[in-house]
Amino acid sequence: MERLSVIVPVLNETARIGAALDALAPLRQRGHEVIVVDGGSHDGTADLARIRADKVLASLRGRAVQMNAGAAAASGDVLLFLHADTLLPAGADEAIAQGLASTGREWGRFDVRIDGRSAWLPVVAGLMNLRSRATGIATGDQAMFVRRAAFERAGGFPPLEIMEDIALSARLKRISRPVCLRDTAITSGRRWDERGAMRTIGLMWWLRLRFFVGDAPARLARTYDGKRG
Repeated sequence: MERLSVIVPVLNETARIGAALDALAPLRQRGHEVIVVDGGSHDGTADLARIRADKVLASLRGRAVQMNAGAAAASGDVLLFLHADTLLPAGADEAIAQGLASTGREWGRFDVRIDGRSAWLPVVAGLMNLRSRATGIATGDQAMFVRRAAFERAGGFPPLEIMEDIALSARLKRISRPVCLRDTAITSGRRWDERGAMRTIGLMWWLRLRFFVGDAPARLARTYDGKRG
């Protein structure tokens, strides 16, 4: 089986980093690598990660920058980019290996389930998965994975403040369609619960539309953070 490097970008995640990395312990026991890239936490996140990861790196803040730093330090054949609030399905390494080998494709993602209070979240997740299959575009919540050579050929994540996963997907689609695994990753619905499910749905679609028509990612990031852009 090809070796995975699981790359986890973090910023002030003491509330969940321990459980997130403990969930990856079986992968480490099977010889895979876990790399945490800290974007300047001031709450002790890096200290909690050091006893649970193979490498903990310091980086400038920003998921794209952090994930590129992790990829540069990785030794695995396949890179898996995982948010700190997302849990992989059991046997994720075998599912990735089989999916890539059986299709001959270079990258992919998992289906996602959103864990939260709103009754709309199963609908949101289902639409995300359907849209991803139709468009070949993946999001970070879906635990994107890619062969190292394809990642390097695509130029890595563009240095964007937001939508870096969408932009990388577009680059990777020029190399191959994604493997859309039906195994389910579970991601936190905290932003949906905090902001309201319907409001968040509208915001994300609006941001994605503005991104595709060429609006500046820095401006979109301010909108996402609730600041006037």
